[in-house]
Amino acid sequence: MPIKPLIILPDPILRQVSKPVERVDAPLRKLADDMLATMYDAPGIGLAAIQIGEPVRMLVIDLAKEDETPAPHVFINPEILESADTRSVYEEGCLSIPDYYAEVERPAAVRVKYLDRDGKLQELEAEGLMATCLQHEIDHLNGVLFIDHISKLKRDMVVKKFKKLARDKAPGKLVG
Repeated sequence: MPIKPLIILPDPILRQVSKPVERVDAPLRKLADDMLATMYDAPGIGLAAIQIGEPVRMLVIDLAKEDETPAPHVFINPEILESADTRSVYEEGCLSIPDYYAEVERPAAVRVKYLDRDGKLQELEAEGLMATCLQHEIDHLNGVLFIDHISKLKRDMVVKKFKKLARDKAPGKLVG
């Protein structure tokens, strides 16, 4: 069942470091399924557990286009083992920061180890969009947002905009 992703500000939960998963079991697989449903419903291509208020080191990714068969990936306790020296730039967005996109420079390729949804240790060498998405979502697990990779001026403008939105939507605010 889809769960509404958290909006970045003023919610500090998105800035905390997620705890390692200790056991891969049926409730964790159910959480992964709920995360995938949330991601597809948004729509998005990646989602970290912390974005739905679960501070555990798990993320899901599916880079399949709308007209392609879904190809979901579940990464439990992902860890970047190696990053390429070459860099690439992608325009990134985030379900926790709706309607804001910015070009972010990251390593062009990464090697990641993780547990799959069955608890088996895996390694993946990723490049291109998959490498970018993995780095973006692993950043979430470490309390880092993609706006932390842009200039201070742009970041301050985004933060100001979302603080204003949060104030405008505050409960009990009188209208008119």
